[in-house]
Amino acid sequence: MPKIKISFAALALAACAVASAQEKTDFKSDLFGQEATSSVGEVAPGQATHKITITNGSTADSAASTAAAVAQTVANRAPESGTSEFQKFIAENTGQSLPIFGAEFFANAPSTFAPIANAPLPSDYPLGPGDQLLIRGWGTIDIDYRATIDRNGTISLPTIGTIVLAGVKAGDVETVVRNAVAKLYKGVTVNVTFGQLRAITVYVVGQALRPGTYTVSSLSTLVTALFASGGPGANGSMRHVQVKRAGKVAAELDLYSFIAKGDKSADIKLLDGDTIYIPPAGGYVALVGKVNAPAVYELKTGSDTIESLLDVAGGLPVVADPRRAFLERIDAGKSHPRTVEEFALDGQGLKRSLKNGDVLNVTSITPDFANAVVLRGNVDQPVRAPFKMGMRVGDLIPNREYLITRSSVKRQNNVIATGNNEKATNESESSIAGRIGGLLDPINWDYAVIERVNRSDLSVTLIPFNLGNVFSNPSGPDNVQLQPGDTVTIFSQYDVAVPMDKRRVFVRVEGEVKVPGVYQLTAGDTVQTLLAKAGGPTSNAYLFGTEFYREAARREQQANLERAADKLEAQMRREQASGLANARALSGADMAALQTQRQGEMDVARETLSRFRRMKATGRIAFGLEPSERSFARLPQLKLENGDRLVVPARPAFVHVFGAVNVEASPLWRPNARVSDYLKVAGMTPDADTDNVFVMRVDGTVVSAESKGWFFGGIGGLEVMPGDSIVIPQKIDKETRWTKFMQGTREWAQIFANFGLGAAAIKTLRN
Repeated sequence: MPKIKISFAALALAACAVASAQEKTDFKSDLFGQEATSSVGEVAPGQATHKITITNGSTADSAASTAAAVAQTVANRAPESGTSEFQKFIAENTGQSLPIFGAEFFANAPSTFAPIANAPLPSDYPLGPGDQLLIRGWGTIDIDYRATIDRNGTISLPTIGTIVLAGVKAGDVETVVRNAVAKLYKGVTVNVTFGQLRAITVYVVGQALRPGTYTVSSLSTLVTALFASGGPGANGSMRHVQVKRAGKVAAELDLYSFIAKGDKSADIKLLDGDTIYIPPAGGYVALVGKVNAPAVYELKTGSDTIESLLDVAGGLPVVADPRRAFLERIDAGKSHPRTVEEFALDGQGLKRSLKNGDVLNVTSITPDFANAVVLRGNVDQPVRAPFKMGMRVGDLIPNREYLITRSSVKRQNNVIATGNNEKATNESESSIAGRIGGLLDPINWDYAVIERVNRSDLSVTLIPFNLGNVFSNPSGPDNVQLQPGDTVTIFSQYDVAVPMDKRRVFVRVEGEVKVPGVYQLTAGDTVQTLLAKAGGPTSNAYLFGTEFYREAARREQQANLERAADKLEAQMRREQASGLANARALSGADMAALQTQRQGEMDVARETLSRFRRMKATGRIAFGLEPSERSFARLPQLKLENGDRLVVPARPAFVHVFGAVNVEASPLWRPNARVSDYLKVAGMTPDADTDNVFVMRVDGTVVSAESKGWFFGGIGGLEVMPGDSIVIPQKIDKETRWTKFMQGTREWAQIFANFGLGAAAIKTLRN
């Protein structure tokens, strides 16, 4: 017998393992003439207790057979796949995986609907065996007693006797107990409350997701029991759920009425021994397209109509087109079993009857306006305005204020700000002066366009017009008459570039001029015109150091910097690959030493490349004047553009010396002094790389030793101008052309970044 018990226990636990650990369920079966009970009860989240009892059995074979049968029966209760054949058919033919309407309502069952111990008890609840009462009394005697109604329907109260409570309603129980006590004792106040209520057993059969026997609270109704069992299965009916009691149908519930409309009028309280029967579904139809709840719906009767089904689905959304609906139908008796019909969802269309297998596809409306015109582009705000007969462009744009964009208004509202509240795109915009003249987006007055759709052949016609003439000559041909569906687009001068002569020009001049400021110029004005407006240079103006900045040049220079950085990175990768190939030819300590050296070189290269990528172009344009030039009339006749900036500095008093020198300093400038003179003063270190000495001119150009040679009339004999910078790189032993290049320019890149010289200094970088 011990071996039999162990074997049976193993089988029993295997059988119970398929039951949910989150619900309280009793499963009973009469197998091979023996009664078997399986209980699954929750003790903690994710844990369950299992109990199987065998009665009326005495042999090992019968016990083992019963255990196997119980295991098989419980295994059969595992949830089905949840996808019906009709759902698979819809997925194959429409590409949409549609749920069965209402199935998601049971997705979290049964834990949500577990019985609540402290739930209020209805006054009409009939007491029965298993219900617990808490009786308290005070007066001539004190009573504090917990009683449970026994199977005979009575309780036994000490000193009082037996009280029959079976069938007594909860609202009357206190009166019954008080009357029983009053027969023996006078002046006693009695209070009765309820403790744990009895459990009842119901059966869920038919096309249920988890059929079986369920022990539920005596307060349970049909709906709560359905949730405890997981609801109907994939082929189970949601519209004809029945409660059978004493061989008769006690209630029939349409779950669609409950889920879609909250109607629980057919929901009844369950009694011990009730059977919940879920029949097979009578038929399915699918709603697809523009419906509020695309899903597979069950038909209730043979007279279901499109209107009744849409009522369950919540009607049609506003974007549905009731003029066009398609009904696909299956007729297995014909040579072509599938047909399709098109009709409108009007009064007659909504009355159409539906059949099993139908697919109703509701189309979407075409979001096309029949009486509207559109204004967009460089305007206050894009609008879709109603069309009126005889409407023209001037009616859509009544005045010029409609062309002030929101970004322009925002800039106007921020004019009182003293700081840089908006992110500047370049240095010239980082101050208030740099933003003068930019309050309004410049409008392209010469060109705007109407897009018109020809619905007869679905072609698009462009109708250009002069926007300025719409306001200056409203009766002219440019004030085009509009048609429904027209789209009018207004451009700024940034959208479609206009000729230079038509662009606005605001230019800033700073430094050593008599009246620095921001000036509005006309097309064709040059640097000389700007200097004249500013009153001309002062006596301290330094012509050779004149700085000129342009945004278009800055963007181009920045692009060149990025391309140069990409080129350097590619060269670094080639040198790294070459170094690895050379290292393979060595062995032992030589290879390790070479690898260490290469790694150090590559670290320096990566750091230099990182510095190089951080360099930002300034947009400075070097005029290339001779250092001895003294007349501002010799400045190039450069036409100005909007946003240009001219800076006329004062003559500096110093010359800067950097790099491999004993003392990095800024000595006073001396007339006719040469590079060699300043290097003697600063003193070069032993590792100074005289081959790569270069001078960064104050005008933005760079003179290198390579272009000038050295002392004999070369870089050493170059006359240094006020504000020039002499740079002496450090000489480092090199193994490859790459390391020579990188070590020779290591400090160069840092100097370029610090001084912001941008692309003008990149000319000194060698390939």
